Amino acid sequence: MTAPPVVLTIAGSDSGGGAGIQADLKVFEAHGVFGTSAVTLVTAQNTRGVQAVHPLPPDLVRAQIRAVLTDFPVRAVKTGALGTPAIVAAVAAELRGLNLPLVVDPVLLAKSGDALLDDLALNTLTRELLPLATLVTPNLPEWAALRQAGAPDTLPLLLKGGHAAGETVTDELRTPDHTLTLRAPRLHTRHTHGTGCTLSAAITANLAHGQPLPQAVRQAHAYLQRALRAAPGLGGGHGPLGFTPAPVTI
Repeated sequence: MTAPPVVLTIAGSDSGGGAGIQADLKVFEAHGVFGTSAVTLVTAQNTRGVQAVHPLPPDLVRAQIRAVLTDFPVRAVKTGALGTPAIVAAVAAELRGLNLPLVVDPVLLAKSGDALLDDLALNTLTRELLPLATLVTPNLPEWAALRQAGAPDTLPLLLKGGHAAGETVTDELRTPDHTLTLRAPRLHTRHTHGTGCTLSAAITANLAHGQPLPQAVRQAHAYLQRALRAAPGLGGGHGPLGFTPAPVTI
C-alpha cells in the first residue's frame, strides 16, 4: 500500500473543533493526506468566542516541529495562529532552509474578533516567516496590517475578498508570473468559523499531492464552497464548516 503524502500544520488549538489544528487535520484527512501537527497555543473557545488563550513555550513548539520533520517525509507545511514574537521566530528558525512548500495563513483575529497575534509578533512574522512562504493567504484586513508592517508587494499572495461588500466574493491569486481571479456567490450564513484555516489547509494538501500552485488554489477554493454549504449547523455563534471528502486531482 502506498503511503499518503504527509503534511505539517503549525497552528493553535481550537477546543470548538472548527478552526486551527482541529480543522486543518479534518481537511487533510478529507484530501487524502496524512496530517501531523505542532501546537503553538491553546485556546478555550467555541462558536461564540475565545474565552482564554495560552501560548506554549517556543522551545516546545520547536521540539514538536523537529520531532515531525526528523521522522516523517513531510511534503508541505502550513502555519496558522502563532501568537507571540518568540513563537514566530522559533517557527521560522525551524523551517528556514527546508525547501518545502509553505503556506502562511497570517491569523490575526479569531472569527469572533479576539486577537491571536499582537503587533510585535506581526512584525516578526513579516520579517522572518513571510520570506520563506510559497503562498500567503490574508484576508483584506490582514493584508492591510501586513503591508503596514512592511510586507512587500512581491509576495506570492492569495488575497481573500470576503470582507468586501457585494453579493460576489472575489479572491485573487497574485504571483510574479500569474494572476488568477476566483469568484463565488456570497453565502449568507453564520456558519463561517474556520474558513481561512480550511482554505489554507486545502491548498497545502493539494501542494503535497504535487499540484502546481494555481491548480492547488483553484481546487481549494472549490472545496471551501462545498464545505460552507455542508455546515452541520452546530453552535449558537459562528458555526463550523462541513469537512466532506475532496476528490484528489493531480
